Amino acid sequence: MSNVLLVSCADRPGLSAATAEFITHHGGNIVHAEQHIERGAAPDEAVFFQRVVFDLLRPEIDAERFATSFEPLARHFGMDVELHDDGVEVPTAIMASRQAHCLYDLLARWRSGELPMDLRVVVSNHPDHAAFCEHMGLPYVHLPVTAENKADQEQRLLEVLVEHGVELVVLARYMQILSDAVIEAYPSRIINIHHSFLPAFMGANPYRQAHERGVKLIGATAHYATAELDEGPIIAQDTEHVTHRDDVARLTAMGRDLETVVLARAVRAHLEHRVAVHRHHTIVYT
Repeated sequence: MSNVLLVSCADRPGLSAATAEFITHHGGNIVHAEQHIERGAAPDEAVFFQRVVFDLLRPEIDAERFATSFEPLARHFGMDVELHDDGVEVPTAIMASRQAHCLYDLLARWRSGELPMDLRVVVSNHPDHAAFCEHMGLPYVHLPVTAENKADQEQRLLEVLVEHGVELVVLARYMQILSDAVIEAYPSRIINIHHSFLPAFMGANPYRQAHERGVKLIGATAHYATAELDEGPIIAQDTEHVTHRDDVARLTAMGRDLETVVLARAVRAHLEHRVAVHRHHTIVYT
């Protein structure tokens, strides 16, 4: 299987060459490489980002030895480094409420092998999807939540995620606001889907609001959850044109289709280690 190397650091000449030379010197074969320079207000504020997919061809050099050997180079350039084995699937939890479209779409993509995730558990504040998930052989944890028990419910949620070794949390229309404690436990590892092309039509009944405003474009946005509600770094978005002939039911159906596609696109990008977070936005490699 291939390895995925993600690096970021202050931009300076020779970064790409140094990384490529190191990989080659250690018996690696570069399969794909992509880089991006994020320009700042001043030349010395530019940040270099790179994603390299490579195979290790020398049996005496495995990923662990490669990572250890790479450390001096990373220190020299001041790099932040991640090394992933793309053959190891990311342990994942999906959270949902009553609406099923995003949950069922993700489950279908997972079962078909389209999404390379190690799906460990489904968590919901409602019992609605228990039978379906259990039929697919997935643990289903029902954690009801009220204003009175929210703190206890979230503590139990964190325990469930730890018990199942979860590294990525996908909010598939989970209609509860997560506390800062949950967000901080999984920084840039909670993906949420929002029912609009942010920022627009916040709150309840977004498609009714859109219909009443006579919109000509609807959309969906997948982003990392942060303490600022619906303000996290955006991973994927899409839109679709609509007309005055589209009523609320039609807008809702079209919106749900967009939500499933955009959420799956964002989840896939994270699972394939194609997302880098920089300040309040993302670099999403192809």
